[in-house]
Amino acid sequence: MSTTVTVTTWYLEQNAPGELTPARVPEETAGVSVARAEVPSPEFNRFLYASVGADTTWVDRLPWTYAQWEHFLGRPGVETWVAYERGTPAGFIELDGASEAAQGVVEISYFGLLPAFRGRGIGGHLLSVGLARAWDLARRWEGRPATSRVWLHTCSRDGRHARANYERRGLRVYRTETGDEPDVPSPGPWPGA
Repeated sequence: MSTTVTVTTWYLEQNAPGELTPARVPEETAGVSVARAEVPSPEFNRFLYASVGADTTWVDRLPWTYAQWEHFLGRPGVETWVAYERGTPAGFIELDGASEAAQGVVEISYFGLLPAFRGRGIGGHLLSVGLARAWDLARRWEGRPATSRVWLHTCSRDGRHARANYERRGLRVYRTETGDEPDVPSPGPWPGA
């Protein structure tokens, strides 16, 4: 018999670039930078996904094959932006503006920091950069319509400061759902961790 846990999911959105409230930019001496991973790399994205989501039960993509990662990342309008601290990957934000059904809509499909980098102001800065890049995504992808909406979802299993960070950056809750999900253990950054 499997057990379940009650999970609340919040859907948040912005409908204009002016709704973005940027976070403080880290001091130059902190060595924090954000750069786009311009070469799709299933290995790198899986590393980011597994490492950031290890303690927050990100499990949906763990069974993905290399080909599935390659297909997802290779779609026009999908971008990964990575925060670094003194050259070390600290976290990422994944933008998905590839949906043909929702032209002009960009989903922030994943966002987060590796545990060692949380609580130091990097997350607010990375989210600010990621949201700005979601709003100007069409400039980097020929034939893509201008962004008219940016959205994401977070849930009660995510980091305890996730929703507050999103709201501080100007995202607003437009829908809330509560339901039961399988109670799976946090996977850790690799099997058996």
